[in-house]
Amino acid sequence: MKALASLIGFLFVSVGGGFWIGQIARPDGWFRHLAKPWFNPPDWLFAPVWSVLYVLIAVAGWRAFRAGNGKALTAWIIQMALNFLWPPLFFNAHATLPALIVILGLLAAILIFLARVGTRDRVAFWCFVPYAMWVSYATLLNAAIWRMNG
Repeated sequence: MKALASLIGFLFVSVGGGFWIGQIARPDGWFRHLAKPWFNPPDWLFAPVWSVLYVLIAVAGWRAFRAGNGKALTAWIIQMALNFLWPPLFFNAHATLPALIVILGLLAAILIFLARVGTRDRVAFWCFVPYAMWVSYATLLNAAIWRMNG
């Protein structure tokens, strides 16, 4: 029962927090009028991708928590904070360069989490791989938007 309760807690933080951030930091007219690179995905793709990623992020964090892997859990908490900081910085504050710095930190925290669970928990590791790939792509996209509009 404790395991289920803690999993629900991680899902609440990850999925619930992601939903909340998505409500307060939405693309607006500013974003629609930015010059974007050819590899910019359609807007409809973000919600389903993030929905799946947030579930995987929760499962990975929960597994690190259950295993008592404090170093991985610290990286998980840091990446979650940076994950939630990026959208308001980019979409609300229109701060593309600070958002780029934050997303680079997010990517670093994700890679640290991967390193800290890699040999200890393959499930947590593989839950984070799609996230690392998506954030790598998002980092490139953020950099291109900053460069094209700076």
